[in-house]
Amino acid sequence: MNQLRIHYLQHVPFEGPGYIETWANSHHHTLSSTHLFEDFHFPSLDAFDWLIIMGGPMGVYEEATFSWLKKEKEWILTAIEAGKTVIGICLGAQLIAAALGAKVYPNKQKEIGWFPVSLTAAAQTHALFKDFPHSFTVFHWHGDTFNLPHQALHLMQTSACVNQAFIYQNKVIGLQFHLEAMPRNLRHMIDHGRDELVPGDFVQTGDDILHKADQCNLPNQLLANLLDKLAADFPLT
Repeated sequence: MNQLRIHYLQHVPFEGPGYIETWANSHHHTLSSTHLFEDFHFPSLDAFDWLIIMGGPMGVYEEATFSWLKKEKEWILTAIEAGKTVIGICLGAQLIAAALGAKVYPNKQKEIGWFPVSLTAAAQTHALFKDFPHSFTVFHWHGDTFNLPHQALHLMQTSACVNQAFIYQNKVIGLQFHLEAMPRNLRHMIDHGRDELVPGDFVQTGDDILHKADQCNLPNQLLANLLDKLAADFPLT
């Protein structure tokens, strides 16, 4: 496995790379970051191999409040067009969808807590995902959803939100949920997002979420499996 230069975009202090950092360090890959909540500039495209876009509580359409969103979406598209491997998580997946011209909008219900995702038939036969269980429980924290970008392959769904994951041109992956979350990440997100934990069919309490924190283990393992395959230029045909 070659050493990779991985760059990630972080939108708020409390949603960092989580298990991605653990995986990168274990393989001696380098990590760099752009913090969009501080003064920032994007790196040149030749400075990294992978781009990972983290989550955040804002919506991709809130450009009037978060002036950097327009510039970020344009830069993400540039990275995609340059052939970079790009992975988006939660808000990151929504930003990829928007950059590729798809609509992002509020879902009918918020989904916050531990809920199962199911693989589509296409995902079950895709080289990157066919080793995943057909259904498994992951941590969610999102109120928005997206239409699939043109030519993207639909990978996963839940009963509350149909478009949970997609892959585009076999190098660009959007995940609406948090495979990277570790117990400390859950605590940080709850501490900064308690106002969203209102009763709902798909909203769990902070205590319920933390009580099931050991469920981070399987998603972390599945993320490592996915990243290992991507890093090894796993054959996709």
